[in-house]
Amino acid sequence: MATTTQTSANAQRLIKGDRLMFSSSDDNVMSKQIQATHAPDDREVDVRPLLHLIEDIFKRATPTTEAIVVPGIQAHAEALENKTNQASSVNVPEGLAYLIDQLACELSCKCSGSGDAHTIAISILNMLTNYSWDAKLVLVLSACAVNFGEFWLLAHNCTTNQLAKSVAILRKIPELLERTSMLKPRFDTINNLVKVMVDVTKCIVEFRELPPQYITTEVTALSTALTLIPVAVYWTIRGVVACASQIAGLTGLEHIVSTTESWELSSLAHKVGNMQSHLAAQLSTCYKHIDERKQMEAYQNLHRLMEMIHIDNLKVLKALIYQKDDLLPLFDGVTKRRVSIDVLRRKYVLLLISDVDISQEEVAILEQINNEARQHEVVWLPILDSNAPWTGDRQKHFDNLQASMPWYSVHHPSLIEPAVVKYIKEVWNFRKKAILVVIDPQGRISSLNALHMMWIWGGTAFPFTSAREEALWKEETWKLDLLVDSIDPLINKWISEEKYICLYGGEDMEWIRKFTNAASVVAQVTGVSLELVYVGKSNPKERVRRNTVAISTEKLSYCWQDIAPVWFFWVRIESMWQSMMQLGRTVETDPIMKEIMSILSFDASEGGWALLSRGSAEMTKEKGSTFLTCFSEYEQWKGQVQQKGLVAAINDHLKKLHSPHHCSRLVLPGTAGRIPDRVVCAECGRSMEKFVMYQCCDE
Repeated sequence: MATTTQTSANAQRLIKGDRLMFSSSDDNVMSKQIQATHAPDDREVDVRPLLHLIEDIFKRATPTTEAIVVPGIQAHAEALENKTNQASSVNVPEGLAYLIDQLACELSCKCSGSGDAHTIAISILNMLTNYSWDAKLVLVLSACAVNFGEFWLLAHNCTTNQLAKSVAILRKIPELLERTSMLKPRFDTINNLVKVMVDVTKCIVEFRELPPQYITTEVTALSTALTLIPVAVYWTIRGVVACASQIAGLTGLEHIVSTTESWELSSLAHKVGNMQSHLAAQLSTCYKHIDERKQMEAYQNLHRLMEMIHIDNLKVLKALIYQKDDLLPLFDGVTKRRVSIDVLRRKYVLLLISDVDISQEEVAILEQINNEARQHEVVWLPILDSNAPWTGDRQKHFDNLQASMPWYSVHHPSLIEPAVVKYIKEVWNFRKKAILVVIDPQGRISSLNALHMMWIWGGTAFPFTSAREEALWKEETWKLDLLVDSIDPLINKWISEEKYICLYGGEDMEWIRKFTNAASVVAQVTGVSLELVYVGKSNPKERVRRNTVAISTEKLSYCWQDIAPVWFFWVRIESMWQSMMQLGRTVETDPIMKEIMSILSFDASEGGWALLSRGSAEMTKEKGSTFLTCFSEYEQWKGQVQQKGLVAAINDHLKKLHSPHHCSRLVLPGTAGRIPDRVVCAECGRSMEKFVMYQCCDE
């Protein structure tokens, strides 16, 4: 009985020692004491295998009331674990095994005898003078795991194994099993302390493993952590000492833990837990810094790679899409199977770069054009918005979009490295609007954005170089064929028949009714066959859809029932502007550029507009209100029709109506790449003022 009382008293003394340290220790003095025990000699210890063993022991040894009373529960739980082979395959060097045994003995003896916790902790640190802080902690925790594991090994097996039972009787463990319900608070407190000790140890080990080529002590987070680690090691060892004293106390007859003991253990767990939280926060900052350094290195490597000469395009494509060989990074839109990047070797590759909100109209039109020209392969690179969370709905939307594309695509947006996204945005000027980067069979960039060439000329623009773009523009003149191309075969038929064709646009339904009625009257009195075509507005929304329905229902004119041709009509005009801007064309020097700017200005205005043509070449255009006035004043110019023709007669009258006072606007898509610093008015040639406009309108 005297021995039992002495053991309990020793546990109380160790706890009181903790209480004194909590309340009155001088941090500076303690820090100096801790640092005085540290004189590492660069010996290396592979702590990871030991850490795996420690976690395995604590996980299996951590007791519950049910596991102690019903051993089968513990056996069943262990049968479900599959990490046994990993733990059992660890080979602990003989020298370390001996040191761990010494530490285990030190804990068993001193925590069962006299001495306070601080003295024991400093003594243990002195035994580990030559080791790094992470190694010290792993070795001490290993010793703790040995004692902890041996105790609970007996507790788990004393009812099923005679040898364990005999040893357990000597350790008075059967008496402990009779009081499991009373001991549950002590078990829970010990388990909580063990958990935070393991967590802080893992955190300190991770600091040791940080790659020095990417982070130094000049980083505040690392220097702060390195200052805290010695103190965290000390207090974790204090936690080990407290656990050892509790295990020693469990073998006595007085198993009931006092409220004071429980509070002291909880306070120690709280202190170590706070240190772990602080270290984890610093570690997270360090990882962020390392990731930024790695991404910057990858970004610079990509820069250099794109400037090098290659024998084929594979190295460039792998750098852009996915560099490792551990999975198939591409999804084949035809076979619906995943494939290797090798399918693109020595081919012209068109990288379609967009966010995951690329419109179905873009995909549909691009598919149609792509089917007409097969000298190349298209690969979709979806770029994620870092501010938008990746949800289940986003994944479903991405899957549907990917399935609708008949070309290759990156299997998942997450495969594209942040450094690649940075390069695409900063070097290739990707914002939100889709771009089409062309890579030739040798990995050279043929075009930073061939999408406008694709929209204007389709496969004819292959291989999408600037030289090819210049050559194609030299062949063009301002005519209706350039505007409508092959969007609608019926319009091409009317052009070949040299019919009068009037394209008109805008969203004002009242003006549309007046204009189409006036145009019909003019056609009737002049005896000409006039085809009216409604082309809506750029970025067509719901209002254009409603107008289309109304125009069809009221039989005001011909119009496209699907919104895709409307979208494509305007995207081609915007693409013409983009193409010419890239080539350095201006309204002062290029007549086509001037006409394109006029159409875009009409579209940006609040009212409607109209363009009248006969066949391919005869054309005149004007804002909607002026054109409507011209039709209304037919009596003033009808005498000129016989002599000049309808288009010329209308054009002359429009010039008379034209006022030198004007207010022209030009709305350019702000995500289309570089916006020029200077744009001149297509009407008067003066520089236009630049404004920034944000618009959200589903009408």
